[in-house]
Amino acid sequence: MARLHCYGLPQPCSNEGSLTHSITTPPAMKTDKLPIIGSILVGMGSCHAQKTDASLFLKSDGVQVAELASESGDLYKTAGHHGPAVENPWFALRMYFDKSCGIDVYSKQRPQLELRKALWYPTEADQKNGWGADYYKVGKTVGIGGIRLWDGKQAVPLHPVSQRIARVGKDDTSAWLEMLSEGVPYQKQKVDIRVRVTVYADHRMARVDASVVTGPEVQFVTGLNYHKGQDVRQGDNSIATWGLHPEDVAAELVPVGAAILFDPDTIAARSDDGSQHLLISKSSRQLVTWITSSSARDPEIGSLEQFVAYLDKVAVPQGGR
Repeated sequence: MARLHCYGLPQPCSNEGSLTHSITTPPAMKTDKLPIIGSILVGMGSCHAQKTDASLFLKSDGVQVAELASESGDLYKTAGHHGPAVENPWFALRMYFDKSCGIDVYSKQRPQLELRKALWYPTEADQKNGWGADYYKVGKTVGIGGIRLWDGKQAVPLHPVSQRIARVGKDDTSAWLEMLSEGVPYQKQKVDIRVRVTVYADHRMARVDASVVTGPEVQFVTGLNYHKGQDVRQGDNSIATWGLHPEDVAAELVPVGAAILFDPDTIAARSDDGSQHLLISKSSRQLVTWITSSSARDPEIGSLEQFVAYLDKVAVPQGGR
């Protein structure tokens, strides 16, 4: 039987300064899953300078929580925006709560926080009035920096699992999401894999940490997807794309830029399967990469030339969670 837990997360800041917010226990779901449980009392400080946020909730009640867990490993249709999400002033990122664990990006037209209000899907009117949108199409790929494993012959998803757990959190300077996939079969053994994505208040680069929590070393697979007609740039330590994605949920098509930066010393091989450029890591217990995105609607980096120039001079922050 699938198991589902929810734990409370503070609600977004308002313009009224500090507040104390109580989240009550949600009602039991009318499914074959166990009831949802959890409550929390959280004191939040002044929010006038808040520049990052996180979001995770069930469509059934809309209550923001800090954790969701399922033994089926698939809450894609149950979780709001299909999985945990985080944002900084320039973009938002989400990870799909299913076997793909693909990472998707939400592009913004102006630097602001939108996730808690738009919930990834702003109305057409909102988009025309300056709100962002999801111009990016992940499909069945890793998207922008998603993680899979290499079985010696091909990339395989983090599936099946004994349990998959999504978590989100934030502090004064960053916000993070993570997906812990437990009991994943790998070369006749079982591994627990954690993937954490951290966005920063003052930096356009987001950090992706993939790590083995339990089990032997693995070869991770990550990369960047692309679509026909896009401009693809590959360097010794980077892959970048710019162009239109197939129409999906946005009100209109807008060119999007996406990039992944990596340490070439951690990579054993690179490949292209026709829809994504893949990076296959050396055997390890951790892989760290950096991802970023922009779009033609971005007031600072709104063209391929500006995007490439930014990547040429970018310095990623050191450390992180």
